[in-house]
Amino acid sequence: MATWLVTAGFGAYLLCLWLAGGGLRRQKTKVTRFPTALIFVHPVLGLAGLASWLAFAFSAGRGYGWLALGLLSPAALLGFVMFTRWLGGGRHEKGAEQGFPLLAVIMHGVLAVVTFVLVLLGTTTL
Repeated sequence: MATWLVTAGFGAYLLCLWLAGGGLRRQKTKVTRFPTALIFVHPVLGLAGLASWLAFAFSAGRGYGWLALGLLSPAALLGFVMFTRWLGGGRHEKGAEQGFPLLAVIMHGVLAVVTFVLVLLGTTTL
């Protein structure tokens, strides 16, 4: 749970940077690196998964653990999509994500992978 919370903290930091850098205002073209839906669905799924994991931790209901894993899986996939788009290349227009600190992106990604593995292990070993 601790890794999930720290991951969410780094994610919130990156989202705030994107918004402060004019992320929403820079969505003028249809071909953009970070479509608005991608930006907001990723954290919603992650936070819903975290809420499910908290319910699992406090109630020991196995269904909550599986729900957390089910919500975390598409969040991880969307995070991977954002990471590959952040790396650059392709026909996507650059936007507010250019100012992301490399360390924050790496920490968010590494902690997200650790969180996913821990949730997978915690759910499947019951």
